[in-house]
Amino acid sequence: MTDKVTTHQSADDARNDEIMIYVDGAIVPRAEAKVSVYDSGFLLGDGVWEGLRLYNERWAFLDDHMDRLFEAAKAIDLDIGMDRAGVIAALEATRDANAMHSGAHARLMITRGVKIHPFQHPSLSRSGPTMVIIVEHSRPSLPRPVRLATVPHIRGLPMSQDPKLNSHSKLNCVLACIAAEKAGADEALMLDVHGFVNTTNACNFFIVRKGAVWTSTGDYCMNGITRQKVIDLCREDGIPVYERNYSLVDTYGADEAFLTGTFGAQTPVSEIDGRRIGDGDAGPVTKRIRELYQTLIQRETAS
Repeated sequence: MTDKVTTHQSADDARNDEIMIYVDGAIVPRAEAKVSVYDSGFLLGDGVWEGLRLYNERWAFLDDHMDRLFEAAKAIDLDIGMDRAGVIAALEATRDANAMHSGAHARLMITRGVKIHPFQHPSLSRSGPTMVIIVEHSRPSLPRPVRLATVPHIRGLPMSQDPKLNSHSKLNCVLACIAAEKAGADEALMLDVHGFVNTTNACNFFIVRKGAVWTSTGDYCMNGITRQKVIDLCREDGIPVYERNYSLVDTYGADEAFLTGTFGAQTPVSEIDGRRIGDGDAGPVTKRIRELYQTLIQRETAS
């Protein structure tokens, strides 16, 4: 497709060619930011990460992101090597080194560290953890709503790889995205193990039917911070919202659909499996939620 879009699409910014990147306590030019080929994140996808957005010199929902990061690290038995204040200080130091004030996105990554041999066992990670923080000048630039295609790849059971984990192991989602592109869509709509509509390969998923907002139960999707903020905002504003099981039949008949994520906030969906959703653009409920979310961001990041 010539008009391919993604939910993380942003305008090109030449300043990103010269950004400074945090690597294990040092802040170095982009061209010098390197990790070992023996790093457990490179070898095995063994690590966790967070994505954060900067507004008005403040990281939105910072406490929520730190809660999720430390909970994920504990879940995979990864010692981050510093406390919460230390991680925030590293994030702030990286922001300061790049003189960023707003309109930026951070990717904070922590792996189990460098291994002595290129094999799986965690005990082989003898040096670490490895922490990398990339902060880029980045503003969403979506020329149109996204098109989704349902794919055979599912979000699995918690005993295999808990989909709530923001882990470095994303091959399942990458393959889902590839399948969607092969089908002529922008991103993938993934089902859960029971065949109910769940999430996309990169974002959480919502539909609107007769003025009510529906999303999945949350059992098999990423525990998205923006997802939870949208649910909370709907409840506060009197918009009916349900975390429930629902099928593709329910989805195809939706009046509106949108995605949520830290980067794009609320991204409208125009088409699913070749079926137009609503009028193909952001509907009134989606627009209302956007307004509520923007107000929340302003309140959260007020000086």
